[in-house]
Amino acid sequence: MKLFRRARPVPQSYQPVLEAQEVIDLFSRLTLHHQAALIRLISRNLVIQVGGEQYMGYEFSYDVDNAVIVVHESEPQGELDLES
Repeated sequence: MKLFRRARPVPQSYQPVLEAQEVIDLFSRLTLHHQAALIRLISRNLVIQVGGEQYMGYEFSYDVDNAVIVVHESEPQGELDLES
């Protein structure tokens, strides 16, 4: 018998899936900043097709501007200029 055995948490994949209404209720309580952060996470699995070209969702920045979430193309990260 082990007296000090800690209970292990159930892995996320084994926990019950949220029902649609639970997800809607949770989303309605989020602020725009929370929603933008959630979109950033979801965008990792997102492909956007525009004019025959494909863009990955993580190539965009998601920011809050007043009462809307604004999506704009991220600036490419070039090489660092170490001389300056």
